[in-house]
Amino acid sequence: MIHKLEMLIALSKERHFGRAAESLGITQPTLSNGIKQLEEHLGVKLVQRGSRFGGFTPEGKRALELARNILRETRRLKDEMRFSRQGLSGQIRLAVIPTALTWASTLATKFNAQHPNVSFSILSRSSVEVLHMIENLEVDAGISYLDNEPLGRMTTCPLYRESYTLLCHKDHPLAGRTGLRWRDLHGLKLCLLSPDMQNRRIINRNFMEAGLSPQAMIESNSTVVLVSNVVSGDWVTILPTDMATFLSAGHPLTSVPLAGGVTDHSVGLLAAHQEPQTPVIGALLQAAERLSA
Repeated sequence: MIHKLEMLIALSKERHFGRAAESLGITQPTLSNGIKQLEEHLGVKLVQRGSRFGGFTPEGKRALELARNILRETRRLKDEMRFSRQGLSGQIRLAVIPTALTWASTLATKFNAQHPNVSFSILSRSSVEVLHMIENLEVDAGISYLDNEPLGRMTTCPLYRESYTLLCHKDHPLAGRTGLRWRDLHGLKLCLLSPDMQNRRIINRNFMEAGLSPQAMIESNSTVVLVSNVVSGDWVTILPTDMATFLSAGHPLTSVPLAGGVTDHSVGLLAAHQEPQTPVIGALLQAAERLSA
């Protein structure tokens, strides 16, 4: 039964029978038969079928919600039994917005130093993807914005407030400034994070508040790509201060703080709400509290 519930969740994520089967390492007929057997067992139709996946029926949506809860509780049971035998152990899968990757690294290394039997898998994802991956049980926790998108039933722990800085080459005309306002950025050659990133949407709002409509001629979901462009020429980028400091180390770059604009946003650790949390995630939340302090 558990395996069939995993099929249902995979189908909700991929919205495609073939891709859902591939994500589980099984054939498409096996997935289709598993869903049909689940429907027969429950006595209701769960999935709209045609030439392709057509969505979930109302009963399917409710079954999907309960399936996630059942699998989450099943994993919690396994975690608690492993904890009783081995202490804190296993792997934490963490989805992180690109601008918080340095914080994710710090959290993981400090946690592993204290609990060496816990390993980490850290994935760079947009804020929307972080939430979806937690909801679909693809990751155990995430680091994302806490006050800029509806989070649903999540347990959260603030880590820091994001402030912004202009990153430019040390020979750029603005490199000698001690501070800038957003309106000072008019006419610059901008390379920015791609529009699917929440950080970019925040930056766009700041420009709008300053009465500007900038055109980023280079966009990427990788902060490394942005910094590489700044190193190579007269491009500039805008990054959270911590990330700009980390990525500029060892390069001929200068960070200039940006003042004004919309209020800085809170970034933190989030996990699906459970009472109590699994031992590993509970310990991770405590480690995040200590790090933020």
